[in-house]
Amino acid sequence: MREYSALAILANALSGGGRWRRAWRDPAPKEAYDVVVVGGGGHGLATAYYLAREHGIRRIAVLEKGWLGGGNIGRNTTIVRSNYMMPGNTLFYERSMKLWEELSRELNFNVMFSQRGQYNLCHSPAQMDAARRRGNVMRAHGIDAELLPREEVRRRLPYLDWSDSARFPIHGALFQGRAGTARHDAVAWGYARAADRRGVDIVRNCEVTGLEIEGGRVTGVRTTRGPIRAGKVGLAVAGRTSVVAAMAGLRLPIETHLLQAFVTEPIKPLIDTVIAYGAAHFYVSQSDKGGLVLGGDLDGYNSYAQRGGLPMVEHTLRSALALMPSLSRLRILRHWAGAMDMTMDGSPFICRTPIRGLYLNGGWCYGGFKATPASGWCFAWTIAKDEPHPDNAAFTIERFAEARQIDEKGMGPTPNAH
Repeated sequence: MREYSALAILANALSGGGRWRRAWRDPAPKEAYDVVVVGGGGHGLATAYYLAREHGIRRIAVLEKGWLGGGNIGRNTTIVRSNYMMPGNTLFYERSMKLWEELSRELNFNVMFSQRGQYNLCHSPAQMDAARRRGNVMRAHGIDAELLPREEVRRRLPYLDWSDSARFPIHGALFQGRAGTARHDAVAWGYARAADRRGVDIVRNCEVTGLEIEGGRVTGVRTTRGPIRAGKVGLAVAGRTSVVAAMAGLRLPIETHLLQAFVTEPIKPLIDTVIAYGAAHFYVSQSDKGGLVLGGDLDGYNSYAQRGGLPMVEHTLRSALALMPSLSRLRILRHWAGAMDMTMDGSPFICRTPIRGLYLNGGWCYGGFKATPASGWCFAWTIAKDEPHPDNAAFTIERFAEARQIDEKGMGPTPNAH
């Protein structure tokens, strides 16, 4: 990595930034690569980085139809956690957590990972029993979990609504201390720079318009910047997974829905953790700038847009006030929506497809951002070795035909709940 002295930093600043070295190159696409990754979001960039770092593959291209950070990697609530209990999910998300804990050092780029902990609130004795079971599974796998009674949660989070008239009385919470947040843009930038320095071509403004398939094997892609031959092709295109997979004749058990998020005006430090309000599916944290980051439920209709509807705005903000009435005078600065692939069991795909040389990474539902490091690591393994790693072995398309779904109740609703 090129180092800058204090004098060089001052000179660069006075020059208006014109002397700064670019974080990554802007190459034209080559005619052929060993691996082409379609999608320049967090999962695609992480995949390319681990293909180069872990498996020594050098001729790699990441094709992004727009700009880096324009998709779901820049449109989420930045939460990182590993409080999963279903076989197939538990160890995968814990792998991701362990990668998160070393990611800034690994990439030599500050992704602003903050392990501030997460509280999953419980609102009935039945929810406390479910949280106890989840926590026991987590602890059995070496994952931190703590079941807290009502009075302890009240001591730690006194600003919640503890009145007798609370819409959903709080009975306790399941707490994971290693959970937290990271800066979503920095994750994309860090992986992009690290991949570029290992020779990966990150080709922006290059939309894939078709897949070349001969004799049941993928041989390349057609793009708005010309055809590109490839030995292997990995799809990591978030909300467009079903559209791009259809280019290969694949019909996937996926619906694309919108998920909105909101940021308030900045206030003094109030929330030093992440809080999930399970009764209304609402979650909140506070950013380093002071704004509260609010998230809610799916908009409930299929769409590929990156904007949401007013009914879910009202639902989310009502949930915020039901949990924390003190927020009533805050102003919302902005909101956005991500287009999310929702599988019918709430769990993703990281697998081979029936077409040789074509690999699938998608269907992330609510788990996409927090899974970024492990998704890239496992997808790179699957592409390089043409077989899954044990941590992603359950994330196949075939599980639906074989009736072995990974239905992670309590980690976010799936589209069939609507």
